[in-house]
Amino acid sequence: MLKKHFSQFIRANNKKSFGFSPNGQEVICHTLKNKNGVELDVINYGATITSLKIPVENGKKIDVVLGFDSLENYIHSFNLPNAPYLGAIVGRFAGRINNAKFAIDGSEFELSKNHGLHHIHGGFEGFSKALWEVKTVTSNAIVLEYISRENEEKFPGKLTTQITYTVTDDNEFKVEMIAKTTEDTIINLTQHSYFNLDGHSETIMNQNLFVNSAKTLETNIENIPTGNFSEIANSPFDFNLPKKCPAKIDNTFVLNQENELAATLFSIKNKLKMSVFTNQPAVHIYVGGNCFNQIIGKENANYNSLSGICFETQNFPDSPNHEHFPSAVLKKGETYLHTTTFKFEKI
Repeated sequence: MLKKHFSQFIRANNKKSFGFSPNGQEVICHTLKNKNGVELDVINYGATITSLKIPVENGKKIDVVLGFDSLENYIHSFNLPNAPYLGAIVGRFAGRINNAKFAIDGSEFELSKNHGLHHIHGGFEGFSKALWEVKTVTSNAIVLEYISRENEEKFPGKLTTQITYTVTDDNEFKVEMIAKTTEDTIINLTQHSYFNLDGHSETIMNQNLFVNSAKTLETNIENIPTGNFSEIANSPFDFNLPKKCPAKIDNTFVLNQENELAATLFSIKNKLKMSVFTNQPAVHIYVGGNCFNQIIGKENANYNSLSGICFETQNFPDSPNHEHFPSAVLKKGETYLHTTTFKFEKI
């Protein structure tokens, strides 16, 4: 049973208790702010973003990410028919790995199979359920660390990962992920927030989407990449000119250039634009957030299959099994670096 009634544990204006894990460890929520009134809440369970409030007009702020009010709901959400991973860091490997197998320099590895015969989003536990250590925190930035032990979910090497979240005075939410390993391994991290610029209790159907891409990864019926690419010109997935968010999308878009604009989302209602920049070769875009009427979202929101849209900047899913995909191998002595910026502007 998780402990409740923890208001007495509030320690500072930007730090409060968010509850206790099943083994009794306290989870802390930190609030980051910039000079313009942007507020970002992050908990060290899953390095999860629980709230991101953006000023829109006359002092009004809207919360543009989906989330829960309690730790219990985050924990229970992993038991839903399709776990949403609301706001969490996904790792060691985001996306699917075919048959949960891969090889490095001729050595074969078989991972935990948590998606039928396949591996997805780091396995049964993964980074999204881990308690991260807060290394440093300031008024506008936080650094969290997780050490993934050797053979965790059957991955080779002990992997030390640090996530830095920063809220800048240019109204940017910056994500930096760095990692090092004791043995050659594979890695593909992503930040899994669901955005809704109309507000987290609305649907995304009236917002406009742009994606800076000419190709998607072709996938089979189980959403595993075949190794081929699909041209998207004049297809339903061509968002090179902004158009309304689709009701259903679960596709990996190949980005045109690193560190350039990957995608934008625009709210006509709030005249608010979010631009996504990354150094990753792809962005996996997914519309969802469904809690199947089993768990209530924060502020009593009822999240459904149209509640939010994810911009999962990352390497290609199943990249270890396709030689012509960008390599996901992190060698001993090297450093993995992933940067993504979400910039908010009033238009």
